[in-house]
Amino acid sequence: MHILSFHTWVIHLSSVLEWLLAMAAVVAWGERKHEPEWRWLALAMVPALASALCACTWHLFDNSIDLHWLVTLQASLTLLGNCCLAAAAWLIARSAKPQLP
Repeated sequence: MHILSFHTWVIHLSSVLEWLLAMAAVVAWGERKHEPEWRWLALAMVPALASALCACTWHLFDNSIDLHWLVTLQASLTLLGNCCLAAAAWLIARSAKPQLP
């Protein structure tokens, strides 16, 4: 097992920050459009963020075998996050107002 390179760390950490900014953008979009259901999408993004933090933590400790449970937790959070994102997208689609041409 090898410690990640500086450039790989930059990509990992910038991806986490980008995800946080995307969550904030989703909330701002919902507020701007006066559609509170968009907050559910931001909330549904939390498990994926936690999954990314699991990966970063495992890499931070050089992929220690003692922390291998983080890999299982990451996979579980990814599954949960994908289900939550699908449900939030369905909620948004269901509440969408038809647009007149």
